[in-house]
Amino acid sequence: MEKKKYYVDIGSGEISQEKYQNNDSFIIHATQDEVSMLRAKLNNMHEASYNSFWRSHVPIMPYHNDKPNDDYDANMVEVYQILYDLGDDAVKNHINSIGILSDNHI
Repeated sequence: MEKKKYYVDIGSGEISQEKYQNNDSFIIHATQDEVSMLRAKLNNMHEASYNSFWRSHVPIMPYHNDKPNDDYDANMVEVYQILYDLGDDAVKNHINSIGILSDNHI
């Protein structure tokens, strides 16, 4: 499959082939299958964030036993790993500088 250039913004969950305003936090080159995998991970992050929001309104549940928060973190690391694997040198350098993958394989 042919790889195309995509602009990715984790905060908004946007993946686009068109650069628009601030959607270029990360630039990757990916196949359609790779983009679908990234989209699924971003969707998982959104769902875990939503679940964590509801859990935060239950005062008897200790915050350190928060499965949705753990799920969000795990998906975020997976998103960064995908971005690292598909990104250019600037993406790799940025991800290395923040250290999010230091405990994972690179």
